[in-house]
Amino acid sequence: MPFQRFVETGRVAYIADGPYKGKLCSIVDVINQTKALIDGPETGVPRQAIRLNQLHLTKFRIRFPYTGGTRIVRKAWKDGKVDEKWKESVWFQKVEAKKKRAEMTDFDRYKLRYARRMRNKIRSRVFHKLKATKGGRPKGEKKEPKKGKAAPKKK
Repeated sequence: MPFQRFVETGRVAYIADGPYKGKLCSIVDVINQTKALIDGPETGVPRQAIRLNQLHLTKFRIRFPYTGGTRIVRKAWKDGKVDEKWKESVWFQKVEAKKKRAEMTDFDRYKLRYARRMRNKIRSRVFHKLKATKGGRPKGEKKEPKKGKAAPKKK
């Protein structure tokens, strides 16, 4: 099956656009092909209709009755431990890293660039050292000539 995430009741979504950008919510009902009713009682997102192209579906899903009220959604959210699962996900870590990068000053960017350069120098040095000893001889020693018949000299 090519698709794993569907627009369905209980699907947790990340809001990618609008006033609640960057917050999680749960789909409570599908209004039509382009809109859904969402609610995010634990993240501060009020119950409202939102366009589906403003949402990114996550892999998380909570179970509650069809068109459940805010209290029911809140209870299901807590029982499903969505906040803990979200904080453990790679997606959350990438969002946090992006926020940190956006808040960096010029000096922070300089320090990061310098640290990466030093790391790469060390990495390259170790790589070349290992590459040189790959043949089993330390760098600088000459190869031993092959034993066997010598090719006849041409006149």
